Amino acid sequence: TGAQQSATVANPASGASPDLLPHFQLEPEDVYIVKNKAVSLACRATPATQIYFKCNGEWVHQGDHVTQHSTDRSTGLPVMEVRIEVTRQQVEKIFGLEEYWCQCVAWSSSGTTKSQKAFVRIAYLRKNFEQEPTAREVSIEQGIVLPCRPPEGIPPAEVEWLRNEELVDPALDANVYVTPEHSLVLRQARLADTANYTCVAKNIVARRRSASAAITVYVNGGWSTWTQWSGCSTSCGRGWQKRSRTCTNPTPLNGGAFCEGQNVQKTACTTLCPVDGAWSEWSKWSECGAECTHWRSRECSEPAPRNGGRDCHGPELDTRNCTSELCTHAAPGTEDVALYVGLVAVAVCLVLLLLVGVLVYCRKKGGLDADVADSSILTAGFQPVSIKPSKADNPSLLTIQPDLSTTTMTYQGSLCPRQDGPAKIQLPNGHLLSPLGAGRHTLHHSSPAAEGADFVARLSTQSYFRSLPRGTNNMAYGTFNFLGGRLMIPNTGISLLIPPDAIPRGKIYEVYLTLHKQEEVRLPLAGCQTLLSPIVSCGPPGVLLTRPAILAMGHCVEASAENWSIRLKKQSCEGTWEDVLQLGAEPCTELYYCQLEAQACYVFTEQLGRFALVGESLSMAASKRLKLVLFAPAACPSLEYNIRVYCLSDTQDVLKEVIQLEKQLGGQLIGAPRVLHFKDSYHNLRLSIHDMPSSLWKSKLLASYQEIPFYHIWSGLQPFLHCTFTLERLSTSTCELACKIWVWQVEGDGQSFTVNFNIAKDTRFSDWLVPDEVGTPALVGPSAFKIPFLIRQKIISSLDPPGTRGADWRTLAQKLNLDSHLSFFASKASPTAMILNLWEARHFPNGNLSQLAAAVAEVGKQDSALFSEAEC
Repeated sequence: TGAQQSATVANPASGASPDLLPHFQLEPEDVYIVKNKAVSLACRATPATQIYFKCNGEWVHQGDHVTQHSTDRSTGLPVMEVRIEVTRQQVEKIFGLEEYWCQCVAWSSSGTTKSQKAFVRIAYLRKNFEQEPTAREVSIEQGIVLPCRPPEGIPPAEVEWLRNEELVDPALDANVYVTPEHSLVLRQARLADTANYTCVAKNIVARRRSASAAITVYVNGGWSTWTQWSGCSTSCGRGWQKRSRTCTNPTPLNGGAFCEGQNVQKTACTTLCPVDGAWSEWSKWSECGAECTHWRSRECSEPAPRNGGRDCHGPELDTRNCTSELCTHAAPGTEDVALYVGLVAVAVCLVLLLLVGVLVYCRKKGGLDADVADSSILTAGFQPVSIKPSKADNPSLLTIQPDLSTTTMTYQGSLCPRQDGPAKIQLPNGHLLSPLGAGRHTLHHSSPAAEGADFVARLSTQSYFRSLPRGTNNMAYGTFNFLGGRLMIPNTGISLLIPPDAIPRGKIYEVYLTLHKQEEVRLPLAGCQTLLSPIVSCGPPGVLLTRPAILAMGHCVEASAENWSIRLKKQSCEGTWEDVLQLGAEPCTELYYCQLEAQACYVFTEQLGRFALVGESLSMAASKRLKLVLFAPAACPSLEYNIRVYCLSDTQDVLKEVIQLEKQLGGQLIGAPRVLHFKDSYHNLRLSIHDMPSSLWKSKLLASYQEIPFYHIWSGLQPFLHCTFTLERLSTSTCELACKIWVWQVEGDGQSFTVNFNIAKDTRFSDWLVPDEVGTPALVGPSAFKIPFLIRQKIISSLDPPGTRGADWRTLAQKLNLDSHLSFFASKASPTAMILNLWEARHFPNGNLSQLAAAVAEVGKQDSALFSEAEC
């Protein structure tokens, strides 16, 4: 074949243009072999004297080519088209070594031209799905994720979903979407979503169906409102009355839980029996009068009629003649007139007294009704509230909101007032950094008081100023150059590390770090999503760094790959929140990376902005950490005494806010904070109080427990909830209290703990009211780092180049338990610098430098004695 081709090149066919290289009008394209059917490859070129296929570097035999000759009508040049067939056996001969490919080579008198390579692959589709959807029972409005990983195949299978054998089209239903990983997501389950769901995978070879997954959307029952109390069962004496409610708001459906509690309530009632009046004995006869008559009287008083009883029948006055009618009736004289006037005066007095009595009775009845109607008598026992910071003109303002609640505490305390006031948190001022203009770069120097005002004045000219808090309590700022530095907000666990050379040499930036409250920034959440961290801003936004800064902040998630999908969100300049990173997946950009640890996360970012960590639970086994904290007044001047229980997201910034609030309220901590694992089980949280000495104290809570709805806690948008137990001591001389508080998640794993505490004497927990982290919010240059600058540079220059026997930065990462992030470190210009920066962020200011020195010494590239000297 080669000899023949050489001869063909030497003797081109007549009519070919001697000045043109052949060009392809048709090139072979990628094809798939389905089952045992051979595939055809074709190419067409002009002007061409010969065309041959070469497959996997070898020429195809001339006899396997089918050639057609024609002439291009527009140019008059000869056109040659060649076809070959490729069988499954040819492809399988090299299967597993490399992919089978073919290309055309066309000759003319001017030379040769090669076509593109066409790959021939054997198409297939396995029978078994790698992951199939499973049946689930979910509550209405709950988010649903049905996973589906199709069988392995070439070409990759396309996936579609069937609901009761009908195609699911996300374009027609906004409540449904399909993820890039082929999972079907129902944002909020509806009753109409109860169906059998099937995942269908198909390619050119076959169509596979997964096992159907039955989704049942159930509705838990809810109580209707109580009816009015019925009338008393007896018309006379002791009886009962009742009221009822039904489990129809909503009615349980599809196996949903029936309402808990009673549907009928009864209470005792007493109806006064009517008493009929009866006459007393007649009085004695009066003396005979001037009219020759005398009289006698009786009263309806034995008994008097009451409670609707009948009055006495008959006259109450009896008169008769006392002279056997021998008396003469004379005309009335002056004595009779005086008698009549006296009787009229007595009657008028009686009427006035009656009116006064009626008015007094009505006023007393009205006052009693007002007392009975006062709802505070019924609700004074417990008011669940969510505490917000009080305003300056009302330092003790509490905003009433929903309940709390899981855990036990035995509380003992004296109710005597404390003399010492709460300590104050001193937050020193620092510099605030924003990028300077292109002209001169000047460091700002001023007094601490003037710095804050100067910063706000400069910042107010920026468009993003409206979204920043107006105080400096949760803000740190400073001026930085190429030496880098650190910003931190005391007592929050939030810091920003700017490594050396992150800022270009010759530049000076003003940078700020801010902690936002939930009411300041709107973070939309959907489905099962929940906020896991504080919302933190570092800026100014849009500043690009040459090396990633590291933002450290706490979180409250008990992370596990099978239970959680965790994403890092960043707010864009337009105000919308975007997913910039999914933890555990390969990063789609080199601008962001996140190291998630037990209680904190470290975000590598080359762009400053506003960040938050958001999670979406994948199963009901997912849980968040809550912190339960109890406070009580340091002084109790009245008979009432309140115990406040806070349910917090387990991050330092939330605890700091509660402590500052309690200082303003004059509260003191009773018992060390406790951790509670709150599961995504859609069950509420309950709290109750027990074991109080009934002879000294009584609870004003009417119900047996308090309850917080699940979603109030799970969303994370309310960082702490607060409820109050209002107790009443029976005597002002009672100064000691012992009780037990239980907190548990309904139908979940309960917790209990006991705390003994004496308000007057016990100070074991007073340290929680004092900041345990003091220092300068802004550190600039070498003072911000544990590792000396020169030693740091020596480590980097020693470990960045690949070392013999693996003695380089990879081994250092392994020694520091960071080997799961090798791909990220390798993507940077200096992997060793990334490792040291992360070590600085994790261990400042209490990191053990000698341990790092020992790790470097084991690598064999650095003298650990240098670190020992630096640490001294």
